Amino acid sequence: MGYRLSKIYTRTGDAGTTGLGDGSRTGKNSLRIAALGDVDETNSLLGVALCEGLPDDVRELLIGIQHDLFDLGGELSIPGATLLGAGQPARLEAAIDRYNDTLAPLKEFILPGGSRAAALLHLARTVCRRAERSVVALAQAESVAETSRHYLNRLSDLLFVLGRHLNRSAGCGDVLWQKGKNA
Repeated sequence: MGYRLSKIYTRTGDAGTTGLGDGSRTGKNSLRIAALGDVDETNSLLGVALCEGLPDDVRELLIGIQHDLFDLGGELSIPGATLLGAGQPARLEAAIDRYNDTLAPLKEFILPGGSRAAALLHLARTVCRRAERSVVALAQAESVAETSRHYLNRLSDLLFVLGRHLNRSAGCGDVLWQKGKNA
């Protein structure tokens, strides 16, 4: 990193553009900035979830993911950059397998909820899916590393599994969808 921010406001964005990591400027409503914002929002929601009482293994996993998401944001802020490695989605896959192997097979759809920590991870999952859609839209218009799409896809799956894991750990279990419950 060439410099640190010492002055927070610069007024350079007052006209509706923002600076990218390579020094170029783009509209604040561009696909790139939308993707960056969605990744940042996912990261922020993980920060909220980390305020909950979480098992140490889940806490460490989420902190590592926050660093990965910051790397992904850096990648998106510099057109053509690649900061995520091919091993990062594979690391998420291993975590999905590890946590999912301890859960009962799903026979019903589940609703977000149960424990507060699980509900927060379900919220982060939905925002992560939006981030994935934003990155896919950006990739249709500009060059984006495939790993970023793979990472977000795996992350949303992991957040789903971790939500289930946290509910089971809290003794809540899954919140099952009941078709036609209010019919």
